[in-house]
Amino acid sequence: MNRVLRFLVAGLLAVCAAAWGNETVYRYRGADREQRLLDNARKEGSLVLYTSLAPSESGPLGQAFEKKTGVKVEIFRTISEKIVQRAVTEARARRFAFDVVETNGPEMEIMAREQVFSEFHSPYLADLPARAIPAHRQWIPDRVNFFVVAFNTAKVKREEIPKNYRGFIDPRWKGRLGIEATDAEWMATLVKLWGEPAGMAYFRKLAEMKPDVRKSHVLLAELIAAGEIHVGLTVYNSNAESLKRRGAPIDWLPVEPVVGRPQGIAVARNAPHPNAALLFVDFVLSPEGQELLNSMGRVPVSTKVKTELNRFEYTMVDPATVLDEQERWNKLWEGLFIQK
Repeated sequence: MNRVLRFLVAGLLAVCAAAWGNETVYRYRGADREQRLLDNARKEGSLVLYTSLAPSESGPLGQAFEKKTGVKVEIFRTISEKIVQRAVTEARARRFAFDVVETNGPEMEIMAREQVFSEFHSPYLADLPARAIPAHRQWIPDRVNFFVVAFNTAKVKREEIPKNYRGFIDPRWKGRLGIEATDAEWMATLVKLWGEPAGMAYFRKLAEMKPDVRKSHVLLAELIAAGEIHVGLTVYNSNAESLKRRGAPIDWLPVEPVVGRPQGIAVARNAPHPNAALLFVDFVLSPEGQELLNSMGRVPVSTKVKTELNRFEYTMVDPATVLDEQERWNKLWEGLFIQK
């Protein structure tokens, strides 16, 4: 029994020592920070990234970092829910396999509450809007998904699209609309913005329009491009823009009120490659990394990068509120649009 106890204590001390060592790396602010990170990251040789970013975008991002630093990026890509499951399960089992996570804001908040991440310093935080950074600083927004209205250009003319979401409860749109199946947070944000009586009255009328409900924002955009759905109300503008740039018959408009959903990046508290992890986060948040995301149709957060993808007024989803109130809003959403 004593041997088992000693083994467990030794393991716990090792974990604490590793975490403390990582904290030192993550919070270092010396003048030699950049060179020190680079030298130590090259000694570590690689990092493991968990992300929901599409392979067509996460791949080039990793390759650009490798070319710049010589540090290899191993990518595990899946949907955000599975990233949470994997990261939390590994952390609880003290199996420290990943270094960086990059995915949806609410899912990042779940992992932050599970103490999976660690606060870190980066000189590029100064380039981000202060209101976008969570107070706990356990994860940092690196891009934004905007809920916009996308439409098939062969089925709908640009000038037909209403200026405000309220315009889509006109009977002429019945049978032509689509929404994504998990967008209760979009509804919650609009209801809070409009006020509960007016907001819920709107969504009850929208439900009467019987929109086509599809799971996956990418799929929704693809179905619009294929003409199966004429207009999507909760399309990520990055998905629509990506298809548009490839010549698909799809376009999008920032119909008011526009809701933004932050995507975030974080370093693992017990990352096996802490220097490489932080160096990669620096790269993603830097003007170079943000410009690369912009070139692929993703919306950067940095104020240093000018883009047509975010030049409009918008309201940002609060991931913490999404989690705290998700049971209520998910129940309302499913009652209106899923359980028909």
